[in-house]
Amino acid sequence: MSIANSYEAVLVFTVKDGEETTAALVEKFKTMIADNATVENVDEWGKRRLAYAIDDQPEGYYVLVTFQSAPEFPAELERVLNITDGVLRHLVIKK
Repeated sequence: MSIANSYEAVLVFTVKDGEETTAALVEKFKTMIADNATVENVDEWGKRRLAYAIDDQPEGYYVLVTFQSAPEFPAELERVLNITDGVLRHLVIKK
């Protein structure tokens, strides 16, 4: 039996490729988290202006996901986020 910890993930996706591409990325990561963890809450903040341009993009699409998982999963989630095109920034923290 593994111990589940509580985590929060803030994901910022690009909006330059259109709404359909952004929606596909959001759904991909929601599904990945749901398959490997117990999702407590998904809060889509939507398109917001960034504090500073990232890759010459002034806006990003923000999603906050609160979930419980085994301690190994957040590292895998971050690995996939790092290699996925369309992810501007991400932060996964243990609550």
